[in-house]
Amino acid sequence: MRGIYQNFHALKQSEYLDRDYRIEYRQGDSGIAVIAPHGGRIEHGTSQIADAIAGDEHSFYAFEGLKYLSHDLHISSNRFDEPTALTMARQAKIVITIHGCLGDESAIYIGGRHQSFKEMLVNKLKKHDLPAAFDPNPKRQGMDLANICNRGKVGMGIQVEMTQAFRNSLFKTSCYSETFWKANDRFYEFTD
Repeated sequence: MRGIYQNFHALKQSEYLDRDYRIEYRQGDSGIAVIAPHGGRIEHGTSQIADAIAGDEHSFYAFEGLKYLSHDLHISSNRFDEPTALTMARQAKIVITIHGCLGDESAIYIGGRHQSFKEMLVNKLKKHDLPAAFDPNPKRQGMDLANICNRGKVGMGIQVEMTQAFRNSLFKTSCYSETFWKANDRFYEFTD
């Protein structure tokens, strides 16, 4: 999915806060930031997933598309430079980004530069019978140093890509509403 904006500065010249997009965030004290850079109507369900994973312990950030054609608001993770997100990432030891990708098969693809964390996460998810694997797509592996997932203090983070089929399995309905999708039991099992 490609948007029409190369960076946040270009986006905010044409789009309006709280009409076309919204920014949600809160600080945690764990040293981990959970970021959904393509939330709301850009990659459905990712804001809610990131929010639940962060809980009260970790920092949370979501850039959410509000307009009908929100895919226009998709800024590449290697170029995602919204100031609040960058500040939150720089303050965190480790950043975990939550993304959605296309796919009719249920899958969770793990990328990012933090190799030992990736291995631990894939193994943990598999132990809970979740369809996790290292991301086979070089374009989604999150290895670029400029990627928002690698902007934490250690310079290595985690990128979690979930197919549409997997994200749909976490909600009672896959129809986007202005509030939130309704989470089901599997949503809470996964985010816990």
